[in-house]
Amino acid sequence: MKKQILFTSVVVAFIAFAWFSYAADIPAGRRALTGLVDFATQMAILLPAAFVLIGLFEVWIKKETVERYFGEKTGFRSYLVAIVLAGITIGGLYVAFPLAYTLYKKGAKLAVIFTYITASGICRIPMTIFEASFLGIKFTLIRFAVSLPLVILTSWGLGYVLQKRGYALKSPGNESLQ
Repeated sequence: MKKQILFTSVVVAFIAFAWFSYAADIPAGRRALTGLVDFATQMAILLPAAFVLIGLFEVWIKKETVERYFGEKTGFRSYLVAIVLAGITIGGLYVAFPLAYTLYKKGAKLAVIFTYITASGICRIPMTIFEASFLGIKFTLIRFAVSLPLVILTSWGLGYVLQKRGYALKSPGNESLQ
């Protein structure tokens, strides 16, 4: 109840601020409102399609397939597959997090999930092409050569520690997935 009151208060305060900014012709308030509208528009376009694709992934891809490529018994290859999947995932982290959750629900190990999420932030194909066109292919290759081993190493370490402590993600309904 307190969270709802706080959320409602913030929304009402923002609407009052936006109305006041337009009435008083304050540029910072107008930019904030314009930015919010642009962001909400992009999300309204991107997220429904992304969630439909994630839903289809959840239905069409079998748990055994995910376990074969990302599961506990997979070796180093699972990290490479996660990086490739992250590179071809469209929609950035807005899509990567729900897809990572779906992978986890279907049996992917935590370390591979961390690799996928981190690689989604640094090696998407459109971003890589954009970066190589401005900074050069040599810079992009050096950045990959430095960052990808660190991604795998930190993901492996974090996954190892969390699994040793018995950590498990919970579903949105606060139910354990195991």
